[in-house]
Amino acid sequence: MNASKTEQGGLAALVRIHALKAVLEAVFNFILPFLIYNYGSGRYGNVDALMAASAPPVFWSMATFIRERKIDAISILVIAGIVLSLLAFAGGGGVRFLQLRENLVTGLVGLVFLGSAAIGKPLIYQLARAGARRRGADNLAVIEALRDEGRFRNDLTAATLAWGFGLVAACALNCTLVFIVSIKQFMLIGGPISYGVIGLLTAWTFWFVPRAVRLAEARRIAR
Repeated sequence: MNASKTEQGGLAALVRIHALKAVLEAVFNFILPFLIYNYGSGRYGNVDALMAASAPPVFWSMATFIRERKIDAISILVIAGIVLSLLAFAGGGGVRFLQLRENLVTGLVGLVFLGSAAIGKPLIYQLARAGARRRGADNLAVIEALRDEGRFRNDLTAATLAWGFGLVAACALNCTLVFIVSIKQFMLIGGPISYGVIGLLTAWTFWFVPRAVRLAEARRIAR
């Protein structure tokens, strides 16, 4: 009974931590950028306001890296997108061009996933291997032992393709929206589309890859 209450308490604490993190991510990646742009566009112009709106996501990504000593997929996309936007700004161009360049990062990452699958080195395997290394030598040994197991490689190739096509589709949709909705509307819906796709793919991958590992390990032991 006490053990059950302890587990429930631990689960509740974990849910609260993730809920707080989700709220903070929404504040720094969506709400603050929109408020900054909404306030600054009339006074400083669309381009300067859009650049200023990039500050909260940069701060959040840097704070996350300092605290956790890691950069996740969303942070990489945010930082890379902002870097491209700054390069585009330095080279001239309007707000639509800046938004287009920023969203092309998602498509570029998607093409990297697709390319890794095409050459027979699925990126999901490399990410799973890196994660196993952080968890310890035993976990790494399991992943490396399954490297040449046919169905396991097919599963990780399928996961890699899912990421590739998902990110490319999100990029295509957002690049289309850049030209058919207003800047404010795009700031409200463009980010959630990209992060929503990444969130769904991440949740599915955390379920799918460990399952693929367990099934492959069971097949290897049964031989």
